[in-house]
Amino acid sequence: MLDIQRIPLFRDNYCYLIRAPGTGAVACVDPGVHEPVVAALDDRGWTLDLILLTHHHADHIGGADALKVRYGADIVGAEADRHRIAALDRGVGHGDTVRLGEHEAKVIATPGHTLGHIAFWFSASGAVFCGDTLFSLGCGRVFEGSHAQMWDSLQALRGLPDDTMVYCGHEYTEANGQFALAVDPDNRTLHDAVAEDRAHRAQGRPTIPCHLGEEKRTNPFLRADDPALAAALGLSGRPAVEVFTALRQRKDTF
Repeated sequence: MLDIQRIPLFRDNYCYLIRAPGTGAVACVDPGVHEPVVAALDDRGWTLDLILLTHHHADHIGGADALKVRYGADIVGAEADRHRIAALDRGVGHGDTVRLGEHEAKVIATPGHTLGHIAFWFSASGAVFCGDTLFSLGCGRVFEGSHAQMWDSLQALRGLPDDTMVYCGHEYTEANGQFALAVDPDNRTLHDAVAEDRAHRAQGRPTIPCHLGEEKRTNPFLRADDPALAAALGLSGRPAVEVFTALRQRKDTF
């Protein structure tokens, strides 16, 4: 299994170090700034081979250039974002694979938050690094793509195995839980999940990674095709993309 280390950045960002134990190869996902990554690598006596970028926003790529210079690491990101990631070494797209030592990640296109957004799924380790597409109990804002694209992207992530652990880009779970309860108040599984997340945060503990199987039962943005949720929103019988759009627009002003 991969050795995955979560590194807090800024106010609520996470980036991740991933080490393949057989070869010692190390990747960093979405380094918004380089200094905490360097400190974490030094603490563990690791070097850096790959930098994996899910999308072009500054709080996810701001440290990539400095890490590339310091360690000689290759930067891997969406080919669609090559014009926005100046130091990109390898551009990838949906269905491509990225090797880290003896492990392999499949690239999943997840446009919506940005047009070039991608996720990295390490199937053998049951881990997906999804940036700002899917959050615990939430999803990213739709900035560049369409709501239809975002719904398709969430369905792609929802299609991964239930035991997949979700490594997303931000610690937004508490706020997302408040919204989820507002639109899905009768979901007892959701109530239990929110209570557990609040207890974690009260103790200063992270809620990420989260369990995809639980997200499928509690995250309203993964359940826009659930007739019960559509009914709760007054949208019975409407297409799932319309329900998703209504959910995301409500969250934007919640």
